[in-house]
Amino acid sequence: MSNAELANALLQACQQRGIMLATAESCTGGMIIAALTDIAGSSAVVDRGFITYSNEAKMEMLGVSAATLGAHGAVSGETVEEMAAGALTHSRASLSLAVTGIAGPSGGSAEKPVGLVWFGVALARQPVVVERQLFAHKGREFIRHETVRHALHLGLRALGEDRAG
Repeated sequence: MSNAELANALLQACQQRGIMLATAESCTGGMIIAALTDIAGSSAVVDRGFITYSNEAKMEMLGVSAATLGAHGAVSGETVEEMAAGALTHSRASLSLAVTGIAGPSGGSAEKPVGLVWFGVALARQPVVVERQLFAHKGREFIRHETVRHALHLGLRALGEDRAG
């Protein structure tokens, strides 16, 4: 499935359940919310997208704690968990998709290489699901595209709709 088809499937799944969706994006800079809002009628289920590229934005807009950022950094499971939970807290959504990672071409390290992305999926009244992916270092565009694809899959999975894996 293309990203557009995945986005459409996620919108339909949310609409069938009567739930709103929000995103909290760092390394994708709004590409997930753009994929969703490219589709006519998305306003029925898309509440908002938080583009939180800086640590300050993560703290101010999503309530990510300075202690978490100080201890674990922006690219971590702990941070993306707080991002996903914060997107629900600061919106009308019942489902949120959060991403933070290193898209490159620079900025990586041995501990956090280029291509490392953390995903958080929050569904109201359930624990946040956190997942780590290491995408091949095939360029910034590739990593960001694959991050959008994986986030959409995770949203579908959270709703029990991800048949494509």
